[in-house]
Amino acid sequence: MQNNFTKAMDFRHACKIFDEGKKISDEEMMFIMDAAHRSPSSFGMEAWKFLVITNEELKAKIRPACWDQVQITSCSHLVVVLAGIEGVKVETGIPKKRFARREMPEDKLEFYLGLYAGHLDTTLSSDENIYAWTARQTYIAAGNMMSAAAYIGIDSCPIEGFDKTQLEQILNLDTSKHQVSMVLPFGYRLNEQSTQLREPFADIVEFIK
Repeated sequence: MQNNFTKAMDFRHACKIFDEGKKISDEEMMFIMDAAHRSPSSFGMEAWKFLVITNEELKAKIRPACWDQVQITSCSHLVVVLAGIEGVKVETGIPKKRFARREMPEDKLEFYLGLYAGHLDTTLSSDENIYAWTARQTYIAAGNMMSAAAYIGIDSCPIEGFDKTQLEQILNLDTSKHQVSMVLPFGYRLNEQSTQLREPFADIVEFIK
């Protein structure tokens, strides 16, 4: 079934070089970032943050830490996706505030908080474990951002190839609060789109009735 969404999926590809002369408008970038803001997260914790970078000097500093990939400096907007660390810890009080947005009695709030802490006992035991959990969730938001961008004719390229420690130092991050999960450039393609290569649908999708 062909529709605007499937057309966007056909349009989307990992753009390897962007047209430096074309810039994304503020309105279009807000549309893309709103898709991130609206994305679902485990327990509704929203354990993420998105740094939207247009400063050319900063992009140039970031590029060597990202295996010198040209997308970093040729893109219009560079989004650095951060996974939350501190904000999911029960002792910070932030999870309780997140649950309290639903306006529930105190006893029910404490029940959910206990359920959260118990279910995530091992996950919350170290920053390393927390990062493994929250970084996975950032990919939900990243997928939505790339789909939203493709829907309005804007290209993207998800990048995992970077030196995490070096990049966090360049960005002067407090890694007890946030750590880099992904680098996601947005812009307009300079070259023709490469052909999408996918395994047969029947090999990937199995319907169980």
